[in-house]
Amino acid sequence: MRRSIATVCLSGTLDEKLAAAARAGFDGVELFEADLVNSPLAPAEVRALAEHLGLTIDLYQPFRDFEAVPEPDLRRAEAKFEVMVQLGADTLLVCSNVSPEAIDDDDLAAEQLHALAERASQHGLRIAYEALAWGRHVNEYDHAWRIVQAADHPALGTCLDSFHVLSRGTDLDAIAGID
Repeated sequence: MRRSIATVCLSGTLDEKLAAAARAGFDGVELFEADLVNSPLAPAEVRALAEHLGLTIDLYQPFRDFEAVPEPDLRRAEAKFEVMVQLGADTLLVCSNVSPEAIDDDDLAAEQLHALAERASQHGLRIAYEALAWGRHVNEYDHAWRIVQAADHPALGTCLDSFHVLSRGTDLDAIAGID
């Protein structure tokens, strides 16, 4: 079993967070975008530092307010994909939409997530869709999973985050049915 920690859960600069994760015995990190943006290190330098410390960058997060909108911003996604390739991260965390412009339409969300996953797969990347506890229309993990199933793309899956799952009090039995 691999163990990974989100850099947002650690204090200090990005290089301090990576060193702390390595010292604590983690195998990898989920890199929080703000940590990268606030670091003087370029993405390729972060990748090299992580590798030097024996860490992988397992996920880049978050990509917000993408699905179930009139016009999803695929250019913004492509920019994230370029950064991820430089980081060596293969999975992008897409949070359920919190924007007031979000539309309550699971079919639209599935269609847009399918298109995003198709673009990600062209870069050798994957998408993990997470229901934020405060998501505008999708705020429970089983709802996110139904959308992922409807999207039906091999590069798209569901992210189960214990905070978001447990804070909603959703029945946990459905987790067993997630591939």
